[in-house]
Amino acid sequence: MHVLIHKLKDVVSAVVPVVIVVIVLNFTLAPVGSVLLSQFVLGALAIVAGLSILLFGIEIGILPFGCHMGSSFLKSNSIRYVVFIGFLLGFFINIAEPDLQVLARQISSVMGGFIPASVTLVAVSIGTGLMLSSGITRIVKNIRLNIFFAVTYGVILIFAILASSDMLAIAFDASGATTGALTVPLVLALSAGAAAMKKDSISSEEDSFGLVGVMSTGAILGVLILNIFVRTDGVTGVLELSDNAAGSLFGPFIEHIPHVAAESFVALSPIVLMLFIFQKVSFRLPLRHFFKILIGFLYTYLGLTIFLVGVNTGFMRVGNMIGYGLASHGNNALLTGIGFLLGMLVILTEPAVYILTHQIEDVTSGYIKRKTVLVSLSIGVAFAVGLSMLRIVVPRIQLWHYLLPGYIISLALMFFVPNIFVGIAFDSGGVASGPMTATFVLAFAQGASQATEYSNLLVDSFGVIAMVAMTPLIALQILGLIYKTKSKK
Repeated sequence: MHVLIHKLKDVVSAVVPVVIVVIVLNFTLAPVGSVLLSQFVLGALAIVAGLSILLFGIEIGILPFGCHMGSSFLKSNSIRYVVFIGFLLGFFINIAEPDLQVLARQISSVMGGFIPASVTLVAVSIGTGLMLSSGITRIVKNIRLNIFFAVTYGVILIFAILASSDMLAIAFDASGATTGALTVPLVLALSAGAAAMKKDSISSEEDSFGLVGVMSTGAILGVLILNIFVRTDGVTGVLELSDNAAGSLFGPFIEHIPHVAAESFVALSPIVLMLFIFQKVSFRLPLRHFFKILIGFLYTYLGLTIFLVGVNTGFMRVGNMIGYGLASHGNNALLTGIGFLLGMLVILTEPAVYILTHQIEDVTSGYIKRKTVLVSLSIGVAFAVGLSMLRIVVPRIQLWHYLLPGYIISLALMFFVPNIFVGIAFDSGGVASGPMTATFVLAFAQGASQATEYSNLLVDSFGVIAMVAMTPLIALQILGLIYKTKSKK
């Protein structure tokens, strides 16, 4: 119970700043209507409850499961086993990832169902499954992380040249959304478990990070390859905006519960099945320990359901309305400034960032302080959201104008900073784009794009998650250069 209360406090501190900003904007620059504002507050309460229960379930269920999986990989001494099980685990954990489910629904909604949410989920999950197994193989084979990323992003560049502009934005958004509150703890535990089996302590410490970043590249590849078979040229984006002034306050919540509960059950079932299989053939845990993990999965299911209900009933619609209202003023500096502020607040409130920064401090025995990492991330993500708003209101700026030089700088820095910072930076890029980014910030960008003349909703609104996932790569590696300089002195 103490752990659950601790998680509740963390999540409350995460959501409250965003709620305060929305309430202030509602009564000043961007009113959304009383019913929708009330639904937003109820949705925020549901998100607080859902994320708290979800994180508690992850702590007692998903994390131990990931650690045992990581240990079983290297004990097997079979690379085929590692590749196959790594793929299955990456595939199924991404199907269940709440951030990815939210993004897939938004893509389907804006495209008018042209690409169903299930198609996006499967394409991304196949890509992440393949890259997760590749990342574990890298640890086993002692392949340098910077070389691995250089080759992977070289392949991504080739596919990106062939992609349509709207799918390019969606692909890089998916890379951020795929590494959320459910995926990150399991992959970090998996990475730590695999790295801990290595005899070289320095190599083990370095390999504890980077797997999240490797896996997220699979999402990019999955969507870009999907674009080869499903061309979206000529598809226009549509965003329905409504303040629900005459709607029922509780109606949308009641309507979403059965559907979301069923989807969450289907999403988590394969992972639970894997737990039973591995308990029988590999783990052989004491029954008391096994049932504790199983109860953790039950909490995860309950939290995931409550979280998704809260997201889908008012939270994203308020983001749409706030973005639309601010952009309607025609003040580009105002929209960019609010975006900068939201970026700074959102990163400080992401649950997965909390998990990663604590693991960084633990693995490095306090050498890298979590507060230092948080400040670096906050600055990077603030610029990411602010620049994304600027891209919406300035038609000449395209997403690749940011991503191409950004990733060139990121990949170049890999060869000058300590190896551990390479892994931390690419992991941070994934965890920075969590529930608050995938729900509120993307919805905010969509509303702003809808209100901006000459803005293409599909091309301009998608890409904000991509920016949030990219800027930490630069910010954390610059931090690595600072640490490197200090250590030399």
